[in-house]
Amino acid sequence: MLETAKRLMQSGVTPSVSEVAEAAQVSRATAYRYFPSQAALVQAVVDEGLGPILTWKSASNDPQRRVAELFASSIPRIEAFEATFKAALKLSLDQWARRQAGTLGTEPAFTRGHRVDLLKDAIAPLKGQLKPRQFKRLAQALSLMFGVEVLIVLKDIWGLDSRDMMSVAEWAAGALVRAAIAESEAKTGGVSITQETTMS
Repeated sequence: MLETAKRLMQSGVTPSVSEVAEAAQVSRATAYRYFPSQAALVQAVVDEGLGPILTWKSASNDPQRRVAELFASSIPRIEAFEATFKAALKLSLDQWARRQAGTLGTEPAFTRGHRVDLLKDAIAPLKGQLKPRQFKRLAQALSLMFGVEVLIVLKDIWGLDSRDMMSVAEWAAGALVRAAIAESEAKTGGVSITQETTMS
């Protein structure tokens, strides 16, 4: 069933559990036993698509290098499963619209947010240098350049090819990290907490 759901979502469809059951030629009862809701089904497919991104780690202590590594390893994977992630985004937006209209009922919500932990991990070396509010703001700003949304903006709206899309995303991410570090150093007299620790 998961393979069938993956195939459907890679074709741009956001299938219901019943539609996957029919396509996979299994009973609806069996399908709902594995995936009790459309949200659960789509989440399983999204996690499959994300694959190694979910277990990403870096051995570097340089936050700029870590962010660059995360983007370099993750965005090509996101692009490879672009249709899947766009189908998941469509479900999220559709649920939001129905929630606003009061017609969502008791349907479980499809939640997104893997990027939050990934980006916090990427900039983890800055925890001792940035104030908690600054650290959180940097992670939030980076999240604007990470995920299927960056493909929608840079490829669909701007018409960039994959190479130029990656170049812009990586440049923007690096600029955000450098800006956060520069702001922090300016407030500590031009010497970062990391540098102070090294010199002491």
